[in-house]
Amino acid sequence: MTEPGTSPLTPVLTERWTEPESWTLDSYERGGGYTALRKALTAEPGQLVELVKAAGLRGRGGAGFPAGVKWGFMPTEPVKPHYLVINADEGEPGTCKDIPLMMADPHALIEGCVIAARAMRANHCMIYVRGEALHCIRRLSRAVREAREAGYVGRDVLGSGFDLEIVVHAGAGAYICGEETALLDSLEGKRGQPRLKPPFPAAAGLYACPTTVNNVETIATVPHVVNGGSDWFRRMGTEKSPGPKIYSVSGHVANPGQYEAPLGTTLRQLLELAGGMKDGIPLKFWTPGGSSTPLLTAEHLDVPLDFEGAAEAGSMLGTTAVMVFNETISVPWAVMKWTQFYEHESCGKCTPCREGTFWMAQVLERMVDGRGTEEDIDTLLDVCDNVFGRSFCALGDGAVSPITSGIKYFRDEFLALCESNRTNTEPALVGAAR
Repeated sequence: MTEPGTSPLTPVLTERWTEPESWTLDSYERGGGYTALRKALTAEPGQLVELVKAAGLRGRGGAGFPAGVKWGFMPTEPVKPHYLVINADEGEPGTCKDIPLMMADPHALIEGCVIAARAMRANHCMIYVRGEALHCIRRLSRAVREAREAGYVGRDVLGSGFDLEIVVHAGAGAYICGEETALLDSLEGKRGQPRLKPPFPAAAGLYACPTTVNNVETIATVPHVVNGGSDWFRRMGTEKSPGPKIYSVSGHVANPGQYEAPLGTTLRQLLELAGGMKDGIPLKFWTPGGSSTPLLTAEHLDVPLDFEGAAEAGSMLGTTAVMVFNETISVPWAVMKWTQFYEHESCGKCTPCREGTFWMAQVLERMVDGRGTEEDIDTLLDVCDNVFGRSFCALGDGAVSPITSGIKYFRDEFLALCESNRTNTEPALVGAAR
């Protein structure tokens, strides 16, 4: 295997993606696959947890919570069965890193699952994949069968005495099931709705048993941590956000796609990798982590895209779904489209989100249609204030983010819509966007 980490752009997670039939077991083993598992099986579970803590691996699903700390919440004495659940739902608008990873390198995820399950003394692993990704479900299921036939999964893994069963589960296609407790309810056959916490999943998760929910990219990173060690892993990224990251760059760029780079990479650097802005039209606004993260502007080109840098700029790293928009796009129009998505995907369990997303969408639709008034801006912000921090899960906060940040940076465009209603004219930007 090529020694990773020798330069900032040396691939780690995506190293095998371009290999012929990279999704097969033969190809994975030729590239050094399952060597980390053999090493992990010789270690005690607690040693694996401490290794991931020392590496500083943080969750790649959005919140950035330290993976080793999360693993450490699991009880050390299994009174009840322990479960490892992989969140592969990936329903965030703009997020498209986990499905390519599972398509190109499914055995990296499987090897990571076995190592993580060993660390948490779990004998059952569920991989919850978005139901629409049928091609991904089929490829991942085949990889699990290959791993089982080779002795990497099942009873007595590689003669170690450790048992692990992996189940690939097709979700029902609800965005809310990306929230970890709603995902657990869906796995149990119930309607996908978030649970009240506490109790937290580590105490009472799947079937009321200790459970850890991790993102696909987080777990696929674990074999590299085991093989390379914590010091090697920390040579990439930043001090508080170490390691490599897959950035999903989409929108008005010359070459949209998946770009692996160390955490702390800037949008300016990502745009250079992606061939610059499409057709040379200047950048107007962008999201660092999908539609649920506050949008940023061209003034933030040099913000380091790690968990701390994005937060200091007033946004969130999220899932590093970098959506790039040029100057032809109306901000109120884009915000309206995102809000319509959140209105549709709200599970309806709590009043702030159920009612708030409905009214936010109604007001934005009226404004973009040229029937808004200046008071609508204050109404929007008031509704946002009643949703943010008051909804049952983070969907409400995510729905508010593009509205408040859009008004913060582009209030003049919202005012222009109101002015166009007063004078019965249509702003050029709205026409261009529609």
